[in-house]
Amino acid sequence: MKRIVFCFLLSFAFQFSVFGKPNLVFVLCDDLGYGDVRCLAPKTSKIPTPHVDRLAKEGMTFTDAHSGSSVCTPTRYGLLTGRYSWRTRLQQGVVQGFAPCLIAKDRPTVASFLKEQGYHTAIIGKWHLDFKYLDPKSGDEYSKKKFKSPPVGAKIPDGPLHRGFDHFRGFHHARNMEAVIEDDEVIAHDPPINMLPRLTRESVKYVESRKGKDEPFFLYVPLGSPHTPILPTPKWQGKSGLGKYGDFVMETDNVVGEIRKALKRIGEEENTLFIFSSDNGCSKAAGIGNLAQQGHKVSAHLRGSKADLWDGGHRIPFIVKWPVKVKPGSQSDQLICLTDFFATVSEIVGEEFPEGSCEDSVSFLPALSGKKIVSTRNGGIHHSISGHFAYRQGPWKLLLAKASGGWSSPNEKKAKPGSPPAQLYDMEADVGERKNLYLEKPEVAKKLLALLKADINRGRSTKGSASKNDVEKIVLWKSGSPKAK
Repeated sequence: MKRIVFCFLLSFAFQFSVFGKPNLVFVLCDDLGYGDVRCLAPKTSKIPTPHVDRLAKEGMTFTDAHSGSSVCTPTRYGLLTGRYSWRTRLQQGVVQGFAPCLIAKDRPTVASFLKEQGYHTAIIGKWHLDFKYLDPKSGDEYSKKKFKSPPVGAKIPDGPLHRGFDHFRGFHHARNMEAVIEDDEVIAHDPPINMLPRLTRESVKYVESRKGKDEPFFLYVPLGSPHTPILPTPKWQGKSGLGKYGDFVMETDNVVGEIRKALKRIGEEENTLFIFSSDNGCSKAAGIGNLAQQGHKVSAHLRGSKADLWDGGHRIPFIVKWPVKVKPGSQSDQLICLTDFFATVSEIVGEEFPEGSCEDSVSFLPALSGKKIVSTRNGGIHHSISGHFAYRQGPWKLLLAKASGGWSSPNEKKAKPGSPPAQLYDMEADVGERKNLYLEKPEVAKKLLALLKADINRGRSTKGSASKNDVEKIVLWKSGSPKAK
């Protein structure tokens, strides 16, 4: 074992001596379903995604990757902190802006960690983790009750620049997309249809600005597409043949191609780890039924979609290209979560992650070279828009919900009378989550429930000293526990 570890570290030392620390580019789509990517579901995906398909051909595809939640904000919190968002004040739903940042000031982020390791850090896209807007003259806080959108000139005292990023271009969330932000200031109001082209240009501009720089860079690109408002620009309208959503997915796919071209132009493609993913499944707002009638299944073989506890809500595209490490055209079926990014980055740069961080983060670096992930986590925890919990260990998945736990039918209010209080599925035999084994396998359900409780109560799901959740009480059974029956 010691010899294996020594050889592994030696290979990385050689890499860094030749290339230096790798650049990191993470493109996170918004509401892109697993089945929206052509190469992930060639039989049921009717939307062309040539740039992502090429990325998969040249890199590794993870087939069992998950977001930390089936909606926007909690997933973004987990990606940047290595910690599940339900450990914070956000127990369900998403944040709306005009409020203090969800990431505590003293909590390390991937960006602040990498900055300490000599990286230049940038976010270009959607923040959606709350921040305040201040009057630039008086310093008074603008109220959401008085302002539908933050005024031009508004200053941001607790945004990305105060959570580890050197550079920010983008917006807060979809309902305030017209408010264009640069670093810590709202600089303009612009129609939302212009945002995706803006993010594409800014991403390319940032990459090109790094040419000839000695320090490596971390570029985080959390796009606002293909989330609503679904607004493909005229250049892309009609391209997919599936309507506006298909066109918007194609325009989103194009961002990957433009960033990769920029990396090639500055000679950094070989020394860049490029990740493509999504924050959760496809939204009902895309017109899922209409797309299905045209042969396109947004969740492919999975049940459910955005907001749900079923896998269609949180199993996501996850593709990694890293020329010095990842075998082209490879695939991994190992279970990973977006919360794992922080621990992975820590192992890549060869530095321990900071104290008081990464409570729910496990490095997937071994998987990139075809090795087994060494996990100190018993299982993965899923979370729906309404705060319903699920626990996954190996093939087994326990859902503490009677139905979808989200928006798909049947939801919790419309669950069939007499339905069991929970669901249990064998994900190897029944990935579509159709045969509920909760009543047939009580011993499995009991075991998974105990593990879930322990991970919640310890304030962490990984090995280490017990930590504290930000809130004292976390409700486990949102639709009523079995004892209540």
